[in-house]
Amino acid sequence: MNNSDKFKKLYAAERVKIDKLLTDALAKRKPLSLYEPAAYLLSNPGKRLRPFLVLIAARAAGSSFKKVYNAAVAIEMLHTFTLAHDDIMDKADKRRGFPTLHKKYGLNTAILAGDGLAAVAYEYLLKDCSINARQVLTLFTKSLVEVCEGQSLDTDFELRTDVTLPEYIEMITRKTAVMVETCCAIGAELAGAPKPVVKGLSAFGKNIGIAFQIQDDLLDIMADGAEFGKKIGGDLLEGKKTFLFLTALEKADSGTKPYFLKVIENKGIRKSEVKFYKELYTRLGVIEDAQKAIARYTNLALKSLRAVPNEEDRELFTWLAQLLIKRTN
Repeated sequence: MNNSDKFKKLYAAERVKIDKLLTDALAKRKPLSLYEPAAYLLSNPGKRLRPFLVLIAARAAGSSFKKVYNAAVAIEMLHTFTLAHDDIMDKADKRRGFPTLHKKYGLNTAILAGDGLAAVAYEYLLKDCSINARQVLTLFTKSLVEVCEGQSLDTDFELRTDVTLPEYIEMITRKTAVMVETCCAIGAELAGAPKPVVKGLSAFGKNIGIAFQIQDDLLDIMADGAEFGKKIGGDLLEGKKTFLFLTALEKADSGTKPYFLKVIENKGIRKSEVKFYKELYTRLGVIEDAQKAIARYTNLALKSLRAVPNEEDRELFTWLAQLLIKRTN
């Protein structure tokens, strides 16, 4: 068995374990009016990339999976909590092909179930905080604060006509990348890793998190609808200022710029216009620009792995990075 197959098998096995731990975490809790919706949210078949990163970061720093399973569960709960509120703010009907929490259970229940998950997340994190508890809790709390800040910036951008690409990168760094960075940092801290290893793994998480979000922007317009689990062109339909849109706005000439200004003015486009804008993106070279940015941030992530002492651990992180940037959903 080559390393790629070995890593694939490991990831699949750990996803099963994480799924079971998440199910068990809420199984006997009451009231059902709170924990049944929360359990529904956790049961949505996600990739479980964040908890897997906690596990492999801990192992790369000299510890073992079994010492950080609770922290891995905590990260997934915190991430899932943010998705519940994100879906409410976006008025999303579906996530990964399933009805969103507020659509299935109502707005009030969705808000409360999300808040409940955030609280239980701290409960689980504390179970693994035998060393470096202060650093770990600080990282966990900082990621929650920054996700909220990132979401707020994203909302602010909807009302602005002058958003720049650097501002967009700052927003996704907080809203998306910080959680990935935190997974790697917490795994390393719980393993008692030296500072250079913590710093290297954190940098990996931050940069691969940025690449992940730009890839998500790209998939929004380029993916197969059935695989993606969301509406193709959803960002354009909602008038979101993504990496692709802002790059197009920068590169557009007098003949094409009015089309993008129209998206801002109308706060989105019609479904029938998605194909036209996809062709505009292609003509302006925006698809290629996004692919280059994904490669650039991925390379930065991979360079930071020099701090990881074990070669096979570095290979595992590299394999996972490639999996993320080649995904189709």
